[in-house]
Amino acid sequence: MIPIKDNIPTRTFPIITLLLIILNTGIYLYEATLPPQKFELFIHQYGLLPIDLIHFRFDKIFTSMFLHGSFAHLFGNMLFLWIFGNNVEDALGKFKFIVFYLLSGVGAALTQSIVSLSAGSYFIPMIGASGAISGVLAAYIKLYPEAKVLTVIPPFIFFVFVLPAWFFIGYWFFIQVLFAMIVPPNVGGVAWYAHIGGFITGWFLLDIMYRPSKAKIVHYSTLR
Repeated sequence: MIPIKDNIPTRTFPIITLLLIILNTGIYLYEATLPPQKFELFIHQYGLLPIDLIHFRFDKIFTSMFLHGSFAHLFGNMLFLWIFGNNVEDALGKFKFIVFYLLSGVGAALTQSIVSLSAGSYFIPMIGASGAISGVLAAYIKLYPEAKVLTVIPPFIFFVFVLPAWFFIGYWFFIQVLFAMIVPPNVGGVAWYAHIGGFITGWFLLDIMYRPSKAKIVHYSTLR
């Protein structure tokens, strides 16, 4: 499912969300200039290998969050971040949002790496913002379960569906769990356990970081 927009306007400009998108995009544009050999070396140097945890290379947890393997990988992540991140940033505030985002990414990276190590996989690098964004999705579904998401569902690309956020994100999470059960963690490809770990981290982290001073009033707009 491909989200197009939601129906919750933000009260403040989502500057942190926008800066994260710019930073991720800028780094990918640099990656795209590298020849194949140097690109692979760059990914291994700054992506997170499971064995890095054994050698206490925790800095790579953070650098790996800003690397992407293809334009499609980048575009999908940034689309989800823009649509769902702006409202979570609005709710948490600028500083708390960036902390929340990074900690969700840490939870994602640790989950994937620990599972990979237990499966005997030490050298497959993990890259991408999707673990941190998974935490954002968890926060969004808790904050705005009744929000509506304008959605395209391949192969029905000529039709647009309006789905409640609880269904859209709930189905997304179900798919992550399903594929994590089917696909061995030592074959590479999508880091399913990172998505699960990031989501769970964000789910519980929101309860710690979000303390509304009064009853939350959500204003919805009409999706067109």
